[in-house]
Amino acid sequence: MQISELAQRTSVSVHALRHYERLGLLQPRRRANGYRDYPAAMQREVVFIAMSRQLGFTLPQIAPRLAAYRAGTLRIAAMVDDLRQRALALDQQIAGLKAQKQRVLEHEAWLETQRQTAARRATAASPAKASWPRVRPVAAAAPASVSTATRSRRPPRKAP
Repeated sequence: MQISELAQRTSVSVHALRHYERLGLLQPRRRANGYRDYPAAMQREVVFIAMSRQLGFTLPQIAPRLAAYRAGTLRIAAMVDDLRQRALALDQQIAGLKAQKQRVLEHEAWLETQRQTAARRATAASPAKASWPRVRPVAAAAPASVSTATRSRRPPRKAP
């Protein structure tokens, strides 16, 4: 079968199948026209690789298991042991992530106390009701004897 048909049957992308071939996990035959020809038995191998990837195994970890699978020497007991080791690795990863989350929460709490302390200092130093600063200072009221022409910033107009 061609690569597109194998990809459709296994729900694995054509790109991934080519990647597996580059790594030596899959070794399809070549037709006279250069197209890859995958035997029907290779469908099970692709599913084996895909399932192993879903469980979190890396491609270098999958390679020897796939070889044992092809040779018929892969035993259920060995697969169970591998799965138990994977579960332990996941437990360790989860514990590490929980510890990291705890450090993040502690740091967040510390920063929050710093923010609250700074806010308290700012309110203690300022008057009870802070008003917006003025852009221009308030002009003092001019004495009544001064004419409007002298208060104006414009020079007085000349008479015609």
